[in-house]
Amino acid sequence: AFFGVKPSTVIKGGQIAMAAMGDPNASIPTPQPVHFRPQFGAAQSAIATSCITFMSGIAIHKGLPAELGLKRHVAAVQGIRSLTKADMKLNAATPKITVSPENYKVYADGVLLDCPPATILPMAQRFFLF
Repeated sequence: AFFGVKPSTVIKGGQIAMAAMGDPNASIPTPQPVHFRPQFGAAQSAIATSCITFMSGIAIHKGLPAELGLKRHVAAVQGIRSLTKADMKLNAATPKITVSPENYKVYADGVLLDCPPATILPMAQRFFLF
């Protein structure tokens, strides 16, 4: 069973930003080839309403978003300085990495990291015809 991996529509912030369209001058409803083209959600004013910029609370309080002319939503980051590697749910390991200069084998805490070549490449070139 084959299927395509390109979406038919990209919705950002509740607005259609990109959609698959054929030739806009075509007189039939199913022209080919179909390409991704920007829609109303990709317009300059719509982009600002569907994005968010994170910055320090002090910068927001001092009016930096207005000074920079930001039209995006702005939110303050919190608790960043106290984060450590242990706070990363699936990436808390800090092994000692060594690479052999003779054969380029990679070791983590003395254990060889070995990965056989991939035999199947999902979502690869054969799924992208256009």
